[in-house]
Amino acid sequence: MALLPSFIRPTRMTKRTARSAGRPPAGDEAVLDAPDDRLSPALVAAGRGEYGAAAGLLSATRAAAEWENRDRYVRRLTAFARSRPEWYEEWRAAAPDDPGALVVGAQLAVDRAWPSPARAELLREVSPLITAAARADDRDPVPWRIALDHARGSRAGHRYFEELWEAAVRRAPHHYGCHVAALRYLATFGQGCHRACFDFADRAAQDAPAGSLVQALPARAAFGWLTDGRGPEVPRARLDAAADRAIELSGRFPAADPWPAEVRNKLLYVLLRLDRYDEARTQLRLIGPYATSFPWDRFSDDPLGHFLRLREHLETAGPRPAPAGLLTAPAGPLGGRGGHVCADDH
Repeated sequence: MALLPSFIRPTRMTKRTARSAGRPPAGDEAVLDAPDDRLSPALVAAGRGEYGAAAGLLSATRAAAEWENRDRYVRRLTAFARSRPEWYEEWRAAAPDDPGALVVGAQLAVDRAWPSPARAELLREVSPLITAAARADDRDPVPWRIALDHARGSRAGHRYFEELWEAAVRRAPHHYGCHVAALRYLATFGQGCHRACFDFADRAAQDAPAGSLVQALPARAAFGWLTDGRGPEVPRARLDAAADRAIELSGRFPAADPWPAEVRNKLLYVLLRLDRYDEARTQLRLIGPYATSFPWDRFSDDPLGHFLRLREHLETAGPRPAPAGLLTAPAGPLGGRGGHVCADDH
């Protein structure tokens, strides 16, 4: 596992409804944040107000120690519960000690507090929910990923964050969500932000298995630098190496697969910014119909429409660069999300 830098040692069902979640896209149709075949039935059932499928899904991931799947499903179920909480409230009432209900409840509490101007204060009040989720299964790294996000949002100190990090990676040394949480913390509170982010991401990727999502962490650091617009220059060779590593990872997954879709969408942006258009078109083919909110919601309040405009440009423009408006965040609230993205992305 990669260690955090010495200076600190002693996150939607947008445009997709539960009713249509299980329907595969047809032809050139593109969908946003499409669930996989295991998550779809749970979302459909939740749309009917039923929690059993969600509880069963999270129980299965816990039994099989499928921590990457579990983390992804927790995020998606939580996002649905934010707008349709009835099924989750019934689940919590019926099975208050269910580890799945506890971890969804912890994520839900963090998500609800995050947009508030009083975020730090509100997040401190939800600490007991994260503790309860962590105690429900000592093997599970997902509550610790939530704790890492919580520590960033509550502006916890470096020593405390390092303790959480070490506890998280003891449970799952190459868990992608925990590594992304650490990268965000470094971006928020680190000295020499981008250099620290790249150093951490590169070490983590070097230590991780070839098929681990952690191989995409350097590309996430590159995305942060490319969208930040400030800080010291990063050598082009380092940006290309980050993209190359993510390209290799992308090639290990089938084309038009929702599982690596976010990695591929992020990589598409990085390749476009690096003027690597042929490789960007290759990723576009591998993405197929599966657009993801991240990273396109950094540039538009209509991420699916933004993806479609980029896709059309790549399919018709030949070697011409994409219009600047497709690759830079606008001023105002969206610009605030686009800038310094590895810090603000929750």
